[in-house]
Amino acid sequence: METADTYLPQDKIFTADKRHYGKLGLKERARGMRQEATPAEERLWQCLRGAQLGEKFRRQHSIDRYIADFVCLSQKLIVELDGAGHLEPDQADYDRGRSALLAELGFQVLRFSNEQVLSQMEAVLTTIKASLQRK
Repeated sequence: METADTYLPQDKIFTADKRHYGKLGLKERARGMRQEATPAEERLWQCLRGAQLGEKFRRQHSIDRYIADFVCLSQKLIVELDGAGHLEPDQADYDRGRSALLAELGFQVLRFSNEQVLSQMEAVLTTIKASLQRK
């Protein structure tokens, strides 16, 4: 017989920092981000959803105090899409710090520009597949 301690279904993984989850409104923010996806996010999601690459991905999922664009929890792989705002120096510094913290938590972070997703989807998917296979 399985107990609650030994059975943790993949869908029930709680990865947000409980101290910040409610205070930062992560659930509501993630829901809003899913409803207002950019064209690049929507296009990539159509290629990732339903384990099309062999692994389950979630979109706009809370990890610690952040919301990852796409995450494969079983492989600890995060895929982030960056628009033009991410080229600004302050935003780029923030992104580096965020990626470093997520790496400390054991996640690999892949970053692609929205333009890459919209114009080079096959190359983006090839990179994601290669990262999944290395795990």
